[in-house]
Amino acid sequence: MAEHPPQRFERQLVAQPRAFARVRRAVASQLRLWGRADLVPGAAMCVTELLSNVHKHTATAECVLTIDNLPGGIRAAVSDADAGMPTVKEPDYFAESGRGMFLLSETADTWGVDLNSTGKTVWFKLETGGR
Repeated sequence: MAEHPPQRFERQLVAQPRAFARVRRAVASQLRLWGRADLVPGAAMCVTELLSNVHKHTATAECVLTIDNLPGGIRAAVSDADAGMPTVKEPDYFAESGRGMFLLSETADTWGVDLNSTGKTVWFKLETGGR
């Protein structure tokens, strides 16, 4: 039996909080189309956190969101033009911010950062039947 090639969802975005709900809906629709409805809650939260980091910590809010449908799960990534590395901090539960990468690290099965000549790509993987 031949394997199907990976499927990709890709969008150029401006990471603005007012657009996050629309992006979450698009991510959810795409994952449901691929038969990955079980991954919607985790993917929506993690994508929102990555976009929030672009909005808060980069000079320009322009970025690219990609999601790959892989055997056993998905790989999602947000690429931006800033080389600043995200950090995972122990959350201060009374603070209004600062928990995003911690939440992502606790939700995703794996995650990482790839630096390139134009900035970075922060990615995560969610596996069907994962965490």
